[in-house]
Amino acid sequence: RGIEKAFQEKNFDRAIYLAERICGICSGIHTIACVETIEQLAEVETPQRAEYIRTIVGELERVHSHLLWAGIAAHEIGFMTLFQLTWRDREHVLDVLEMLTGNRVNYAANTIGGVRFDIEPKHVDKISKTLDKLEEDAKHYMDVFTSDQTIIARCKGEGVLSKEDALKLSTVGPTARASGVDFDVRRDDPYAAYDELDVDVKTAKEGDVLANAKVRLLETLESIKILRNAVDQMPEGDIAVRAPNEYPEAETTNRVEAPRGELFYHFKSDGGENPARVKIRTPTMANIPAIVEKLKGETVAEVPIVVASIDPCFCCTERVTVVDKDSGKTRTVTKQEMREMRE
Repeated sequence: RGIEKAFQEKNFDRAIYLAERICGICSGIHTIACVETIEQLAEVETPQRAEYIRTIVGELERVHSHLLWAGIAAHEIGFMTLFQLTWRDREHVLDVLEMLTGNRVNYAANTIGGVRFDIEPKHVDKISKTLDKLEEDAKHYMDVFTSDQTIIARCKGEGVLSKEDALKLSTVGPTARASGVDFDVRRDDPYAAYDELDVDVKTAKEGDVLANAKVRLLETLESIKILRNAVDQMPEGDIAVRAPNEYPEAETTNRVEAPRGELFYHFKSDGGENPARVKIRTPTMANIPAIVEKLKGETVAEVPIVVASIDPCFCCTERVTVVDKDSGKTRTVTKQEMREMRE
């Protein structure tokens, strides 16, 4: 989609709009990564209350993303009732996000130097009741995924990724943690308010599709705990500071833990209002090699659930490569070739 190139045509403030549209499910965490990278570039110190609000939006988004994944996984193996139930309960998270930000998908919550909205006392009761309901739901789905014979038959032992392969292939997020890789940016390189909140990283050792499900549902319960702590500990104060109009000649790299895994942002500035270069590496891009390994030895019938196990977002990859199935040679499609194909 040319989003990285499009960043160069926008000023730093409008870059947030592009970042939010890289992925509809992870729009919040993309803007957190974007603004925190720009803030490092400009040496802007964000108010601590804003950091907590960013954390709350990020964890709500994680719950919404993991419940969405659980529904898709159920759909891929033909368990339509479970698909409908998980997506029904996911609506509770979207209701809270809409209450706080005014939007259900692209929240427009973050700005350079802080956030655009505050969490008021009237919101806390709604958040608390929703978290109680979500905790009950997540525990139920954890029980279903680990006891239902249909799910076990279709997921246990399928799409296995060993810890050694997960490390060798630089796998990230729940996909890596399901293979026993004990790493999470929130704990190991904290951003937003995570340096003041406990994060218990959830892992499994089996590395199969069922382990992927377990890790995501355990992470959902952990996110609910983090949300409760963040709401309770959130300090008073400002929610934003003024951002500069022009930026120094410099470059910065930042990473966050998106629902799908480690997300990198890199900004380069030559001075002025617009970035000179922006580079983004999404979790799906990092996890594509894991799909190749996980599909080895699988039947065609299991391909959908094995591919779904990494929770892919193909619009996040923004790469086009042609592979010759006979010779194995690869080449990148040029812009001119894409124009000719379209014509």
